[in-house]
Amino acid sequence: MPRNFLYGAPLLVVLALTLATSGWAGTATDQLRSRVDDVLKVLDDAAFKGAEHARARRVAVRRIMEAAIDVHEMAQRALGRHWTERTEAERREFVILFTDLLDRAYLGKIDAYDGDQISYIGEGVDGDRAVVQIRVTSPPQGNETLVDFRLMHAAGDDWRVDDVVIDGASLVENYRGQFNTVIRRSSYGELVKKIRSIIADRK
Repeated sequence: MPRNFLYGAPLLVVLALTLATSGWAGTATDQLRSRVDDVLKVLDDAAFKGAEHARARRVAVRRIMEAAIDVHEMAQRALGRHWTERTEAERREFVILFTDLLDRAYLGKIDAYDGDQISYIGEGVDGDRAVVQIRVTSPPQGNETLVDFRLMHAAGDDWRVDDVVIDGASLVENYRGQFNTVIRRSSYGELVKKIRSIIADRK
């Protein structure tokens, strides 16, 4: 798996980041299945198909994401120990940049979806933590990808995504490693410049 800012299987990450809205009941797997189904309905809807509807398709999926993911928490974890060194203004800016990075890296690639089949193959719960494992089979060759969704029990009956691991590679750890390398070799300012450049290139 290439280790760069745009690593991974785009559709899987879109699905991973659209879990856990409020007001759900049931197991972590039940909630995961419900939200994944919401995304697939958008991708399968004829009203959103075709290049002319690309923007509307992205907006629809982005709306699901915005109701689901704690980008602040994910951004903080991705920046790791460097988060504590940032001012409040820098933290707010980084959360915005990280959100746009995810948008450009993954939502822009949802056209890659081509009827992938999703099988739920396991769930493990330990207190307020859960792992739900799925298998994604992609046509036409039938390639299989294993995805572990790491979730944390939040208020009420909610389970919220904490990380997604694709064939053993963690989304958060991948970004954290790359961010740390840039900062260590250069500076935090250089990291911000690189992220801005990636975002601008994909507009």
